[in-house]
Formats: sequence, structure tokens, C-alpha cells
Amino acid sequence: MGRNLRTRERLRPVDLAREHGLSAQAVRNYEADGILPAAERGPQGYRTYTPLHAQALRAFLALVPGHGHATAASIMRAVNRVDVEEALRLVDESHAQLLDDRRTLQAVTAALRDLEPVPQERGEVFVGPLSRKLGVRPATLREWERAGLLRPERDPRTGYRVYNAADVRDAKLTHQLRRGGYLLERIAPVLDQVRSAGGVVPLESTLRDWHARLAARGRALLSGAAALDAYLADTFGTMTLPRN
Repeated sequence: MGRNLRTRERLRPVDLAREHGLSAQAVRNYEADGILPAAERGPQGYRTYTPLHAQALRAFLALVPGHGHATAASIMRAVNRVDVEEALRLVDESHAQLLDDRRTLQAVTAALRDLEPVPQERGEVFVGPLSRKLGVRPATLREWERAGLLRPERDPRTGYRVYNAADVRDAKLTHQLRRGGYLLERIAPVLDQVRSAGGVVPLESTLRDWHARLAARGRALLSGAAALDAYLADTFGTMTLPRN
């Protein structure tokens, strides 16, 4: 079993709070939210915590940077109601989301690498030539337009769609991401970033920052896992997994 931290020294809310620069009320709120195990009450009705509560608080605060506050809270609640399987499922979901984000970043980086900067000239084309250039049907371009991915103007004389150089760039990027298996709703935020950055080149710093944030999240997930494992060991002891 665990080290039975419940029976050791008694701690006040302020004792737990001081280690992390929190208020005593924040500790009480975490207990009320189920993030910490329920505290015992002394003769005067005051809360009494143990080192196990301190370990729970450390675990929760370590989980937050990688999982976010809501998921970290859900993980701790699951552990405290002795639903370790649910807690581990939530941990797995965060790791899966990180992997999915990494794949998205790789696809975006690869797609942007193959794009050329938007030329200064107008470079307007109609739907037919653009569809042939990309190897897609004109109906596909119209579908992308309905999804908000392309924003061609209309020729005032003929009413035909006219794609300028930026539209062509967006169509190429959309085509490359679609070939990578990305849904239209996942492509829209990428195009918004390209447009807000003023093109592909300014996005290089954004991609570097994106890489750095994913790396930091990965490290945070590792730190959170270590703290959670320590809390699980203190709460339940060494858990024997079934053999296949």
C-alpha cells in the first residue's frame, strides 16, 4: 500500500498554500471542488489537512500547465473518487491531442514550405484555369468558398469568380492540407493565420513559436505525470497490472 500519509502530521490550509504562493481560501476552494480529498474537521470545526493533501495539491498544480485547469481538475476528481481508469483516460486524451497538434503543425509547415510568396502583380485567374492548375474540379473550389476558405471577387461585367494571387495561394494551401487528410474546419484557422500575418514569410516566426509551445506542453505533461504518479503511489500504493 501507500505510505499512509493521512496519519502523519496535521496541516492547516495556510501550510499548504504557502508552498505555492496561494491563499488559504484557494486551498479550501480546491477541496470544495473535489481537487483535494475531503479534509478532516477538528473539534472547533477547522479543516485539518495531511501531507497527502499537500501531495494532491502539488499534483494538481503540476498537471495544470500541460492539461489546462479544467482537465487537471477532472483528473484529480477522478482519482479522489477512486476512478483511476478515468483519470488515466483523461491523461491519454491530452497526450493524443498534443500528438494531433504536432501532426497539424508538421502538415502546415510542409504545406507552407511549398508555397511561393504572393507576387506584387494582380495575377487574377478564373475558376477553370485555377481548377486545372490544382487538379481539382471547379465544384471543389466552390465548396471551399462556401466553407469560407476562399474569397474570390466577382467580375463586374460577367459575374464570374476572379481569384487574385492571395486567393491562389490560399487555394494551394487548402489543396495540400486536404490531401493530407485535414477537414475543412481545421484548415480555416490556418488560412486566417496566413492572412493576418500578411503572407507566408511572416508566419515563420509564428511556426517557431508554435513549435516551442508544443515542446513546452510536452515537458509539462511529463512533469504532471510524475507528480500524479507520486500522488497515486501515496494514495493507492503500487498497482499491479493484469498479465496478458
